Amino acid sequence: MAPKFVQYLRGDQKAPGERKLVQKLDFFILTFCCFMYFLNYLDRSNLNNAYVSGMKEELNFKGNQLNLINTVFTVGYTIGQVPCNIALYYVKPRIFFPTCMVIWAGLTMVTATAQRPQDIMAIRFFQAIFEASTFVGTHYILGSWYTERELGKRSGIFTASGLAGTMIGGFIQTGIHKSMNGRHGLSGWRWLFIIDGIITLPVAIYGFLLFPDTPRNTKAPYLSADEKTLAISRVPKVSERTPISWTFLKHCFSTWYWYFFVMLWIIAGETESFSTNALLALYMKSHPTNKYSVTQLNNYPTAVPAVGIVSTLFWATLTDFMGGKRYLVGYWIGITGVVTSAMILASPYNTSVHFGAYYWAGSVYACQATFFAWANDVLRYEEDSLRAVVIASMNMGSNVVNAWWSIVFYGANFAPFFTRGMWAMIAVSIAMMIWTALLVWMQMRTEKRREAGTTATAIVGKESNITGSQDKEMGGGVSKKV
Repeated sequence: MAPKFVQYLRGDQKAPGERKLVQKLDFFILTFCCFMYFLNYLDRSNLNNAYVSGMKEELNFKGNQLNLINTVFTVGYTIGQVPCNIALYYVKPRIFFPTCMVIWAGLTMVTATAQRPQDIMAIRFFQAIFEASTFVGTHYILGSWYTERELGKRSGIFTASGLAGTMIGGFIQTGIHKSMNGRHGLSGWRWLFIIDGIITLPVAIYGFLLFPDTPRNTKAPYLSADEKTLAISRVPKVSERTPISWTFLKHCFSTWYWYFFVMLWIIAGETESFSTNALLALYMKSHPTNKYSVTQLNNYPTAVPAVGIVSTLFWATLTDFMGGKRYLVGYWIGITGVVTSAMILASPYNTSVHFGAYYWAGSVYACQATFFAWANDVLRYEEDSLRAVVIASMNMGSNVVNAWWSIVFYGANFAPFFTRGMWAMIAVSIAMMIWTALLVWMQMRTEKRREAGTTATAIVGKESNITGSQDKEMGGGVSKKV
């Protein structure tokens, strides 16, 4: 098994020049997409970092206004999902992604001028619309270039880059707070948003110049004509239809793919709630006895995305190696959600148990890479526009629920114990395991039908060839007699 695993890690491309092609794709696609997602998540996590680093007091936050800001962001992010993925059909990704980056970088810097929580709400709404292109758009692009055996590992690397942004954001805020707090009359948390926006711009320029678009429309100067042809041949040839038409919409909603994968990610999105709602930071900020410094509030929670990075890369690589068994992650996160919630409910005043449970819960982040790779795998033989809309709808559906879920179950006013949220986590974790089993059953049924259809087509083709050969022979015999 070990030699096979080493071969898998190195790549198992068979066609001449295929390994070189994949190495080029890895460099130019993954570097841009990972830096883009890193900066995207750095910005999102830094709102929470700023909140515990002086923004709460300076802007006079009340009650659950932080959750309301996150909800407003979620609404904008939800609105942008499907339009952003459809836009990739009409605007080249090489233009679309960097343009969105420039806009949300500018809005990030504008956040430094906020004087009230309401100012941040307005900024974050529009910022979210343009940030919506990053996650689902990249998964669509990855599915356009990579094979089933390559996709999970690349999706994992991409997702891990976002988690790295969350993790590093705490350290960056700590450094800025120490070195720049009060400089030119600006608080450290304001400098954080300014610096976030500035470091985003060089990555956008890189994307304008070198991102390769998709196999069928790429004009990347570093890909030869043979490599472009090879890239097209590596993925199944599927039918195309415009994503903006009633015919397409009817087709989209008549398939099981949309319903099952959207529901999968709605449930999975809520199993990430401990981490995405920064519960550990809020727990520390509202701890009944312990008082934590700004440095501790920013640094201690970074272990959560660190665990997420390890878990994401582990499961993405393992499920690739095992032939795409992405469903294993569904069972893992279901068990994790039940156990970590039970730990916290059973020991409400044990700080060590809380830290351990929240750190372990970070492993649930693995579902981001594997579930979107799962959707790409299953939809590989369907038309591209359906795959794009399903992937976008998954994230849209999750964010529609997140818009109210975080307020109802994980509002800052429920800190430090979030008892209601613990019971909600147990419920969605059990639902996760059940839905995973149902989706596996649907996938197996579809694959059997596809295989049966392929076999029937092959038999018909063979019979046609035999009949044609017989007719030719009979025709030849008649001509000799005449």
